[in-house]
Amino acid sequence: MILDRRGAIGAAAALLCTRPSWAQGDDWPARTIRLVVPYLAGTAPDTSARTLADAMGPILRQTIVVENKPGAAGNLGAQIAARSAPDGYTWVYAASPMAAAMRMHRRPGFDVLKDFTMVGRISISDLLVIAPADSGLRSIADLAERARKTPQGLMYASGGIGSPAHMGAELMLQTAGIAATHVPFKGASESVNAVIGKQVDFALAITSVALTQIRAGKVVPLAITAPQRNPVLPQVPTLVEQGLAGAVVVSFGGLAVPAGTPPAIVARINDALRQALSRPEVRNALESQGSTPAPSTAQEYAEIMRAEITQTERMMKAARLEPN
Repeated sequence: MILDRRGAIGAAAALLCTRPSWAQGDDWPARTIRLVVPYLAGTAPDTSARTLADAMGPILRQTIVVENKPGAAGNLGAQIAARSAPDGYTWVYAASPMAAAMRMHRRPGFDVLKDFTMVGRISISDLLVIAPADSGLRSIADLAERARKTPQGLMYASGGIGSPAHMGAELMLQTAGIAATHVPFKGASESVNAVIGKQVDFALAITSVALTQIRAGKVVPLAITAPQRNPVLPQVPTLVEQGLAGAVVVSFGGLAVPAGTPPAIVARINDALRQALSRPEVRNALESQGSTPAPSTAQEYAEIMRAEITQTERMMKAARLEPN
């Protein structure tokens, strides 16, 4: 079929009109953005995500709504985000458990490196080894002695299978030469409550979650998993200081979008994230929760995720863990 000049112009205009909105990009964001958080409301990731949503919304001149989609150790929310349109209107709080899931689960339902484009890191967080305040435990040496003297064995809680707390506990136990039974919960808050209720003997939990109960005198910190002490709890020694060489675990969180999201949009989200993290009120909010703001480029965050997968594989082998 031969088109005249007027027909050709009309056809070209029609093609432009049928392009996906994200292909044009100039008007992004033109509507509300949703930030999927694969964890319960009130958890540390949720709090961080809401802090960033409140700060980034005005920068992008658009509303950012946080949607909590917990379940399957965080995999459910990741699956939902992975199936979303790559148009810049769906983000996901992409943290270290998403990388760990690539080795901890046989069928996580998503591939963190293939189904997502990393946007950037938000922060890093250390974890605390905690016990009931009246347990009599005050150090890792106390915990190891209790484990050896308890015929039925100790039980410990984490925020879920494949969580940084789970991986950190297994690394600590393996390094200390002791054993304990893992009891996974649906988030760090529930694992801390299990310690308070003495359902378990100890737990590893993100500092931001455990901090409130430490200050309330309901749990006692035995150690911190970071390479150095946390200024918020300067009296708490690291695992390394207590003789567990190499027992270092740090959790991290950031943002990702579905694979195929235009690079220009990814760059704009990263820029907005960096602007937000440079603001004193945002930094103070994260630091008050025991987190350290740690922005990165999209490429750097992809490498961080890739390194976490490798680290998870090493830790699983050391602890003789099989994927579930």
